[in-house]
Amino acid sequence: MQTRVGQDPYYNLKGKIKMLRIAICDDETESRDALRFQLEKILVEDSEEIVYEFSSGTNAASWLAKHPGELDLLFLDVEMKGLNGMETAMRIREFNTNLIIVFVTGYADYVFDGYRVGALDYLMKPVSITKLQELLHRVRVKLASEESQTYIIKTMDGTWRFHLYDILYFYSDKRKVILVTVKGEYPFYAKLNDIEKELASSFVRIHQRYLINPASVDYFNADSVTLGGTELPCSRKYKETAAARIARTMIGGMKQ
Repeated sequence: MQTRVGQDPYYNLKGKIKMLRIAICDDETESRDALRFQLEKILVEDSEEIVYEFSSGTNAASWLAKHPGELDLLFLDVEMKGLNGMETAMRIREFNTNLIIVFVTGYADYVFDGYRVGALDYLMKPVSITKLQELLHRVRVKLASEESQTYIIKTMDGTWRFHLYDILYFYSDKRKVILVTVKGEYPFYAKLNDIEKELASSFVRIHQRYLINPASVDYFNADSVTLGGTELPCSRKYKETAAARIARTMIGGMKQ
């Protein structure tokens, strides 16, 4: 029977159902099946799901490099042939520091430096329901606490979660808005005015088409703003407000 919203007081923060996208990486089919079976008993219906399974660390790292923000939690087997769990985690951390990694191992005396890759925890095989429930509770609390600092979009390819500090800017293109990071652009259907209202405390409008992260500004002058090597126009309508906001952010950053 699946867990229902409300059973975990931290999960239903602000009355919203939280999204949790999970992947399993294990080179043994039986182990993947066993973990998936246990997870499916306790995941919240319609908001938590196992979206991918990987049979090798190489495949997992390769896929994740091309899909930033598409997964929240990865269960990673330690003892895999080829690229083992620790090596896989180290490769993932080269391009993704936000993914929650939980190691899974079949050996009680297996020692590894999980702190080196920022792993949340490790679980022993076969993984018990109780341990999984405790682990998922911690993951939900972590994601809920970071909610105000993340932005979620839905595209034709799936659902993506971005930390605000990774977003350079948004720009409008007809009926779509494009979210821009140093790693790529992600189009989705939305109105820039709505995003501006939602992210007013962290982003600032510089043009009818552009909403930027002032913390990501490299340089600005009277007519333009440069972020991540890209120069964007700053219109007269927004210039005064944008300049003041960017200046305050830069000064605050230097003080820190």
